[in-house]
Amino acid sequence: MGEAEATRFLAEYDFMAFNHGLDSGTPWVEAAAELARTHPEWAEHAAAYREHFPTSLTGEVPGTVAIVRELSEAGVPMWGLTNWSAELYPHAPERFDFLGLLDDVVVSGAEGVAKPDPAIYAIVVARAGLPAADLVFVDDKEANVVGAIEAGLDGVLFTGADDLRRQLRDRGLPV
Repeated sequence: MGEAEATRFLAEYDFMAFNHGLDSGTPWVEAAAELARTHPEWAEHAAAYREHFPTSLTGEVPGTVAIVRELSEAGVPMWGLTNWSAELYPHAPERFDFLGLLDDVVVSGAEGVAKPDPAIYAIVVARAGLPAADLVFVDDKEANVVGAIEAGLDGVLFTGADDLRRQLRDRGLPV
């Protein structure tokens, strides 16, 4: 699929809803079957998205991996929480070695619930074994940060590594 066709697919089909379903635990085979039933003209494009997904993982957000490494070196426990298809998530740790520094990663697709649903934050809190208020949740989507705060976590809206570093320092974290 060319770039123009991919752009049209994303614009004409509610890809965000399709992807959120995958992130919430819908298996690819079911999502693809539903897409083929309701929008057969886009079924091939969704298959291409899945096939080429690993090549879309091209880079890290500048400055963020250094923060993760500093927190790890300081012994700060960290958990990841990602809205991601359980079937596609395995490509992430293959591509991004810093994920190995996290104590655990809660993958929404494996849990069957995605951010900003309150249940996903409860899963993270349970896995961390700490009070929710002791956890700092960082995300680049305001709705997810609001959801975390409503679930009792401290929340930081990510706008860039420099701001994140400042906000973590303000909370007494060693970065």
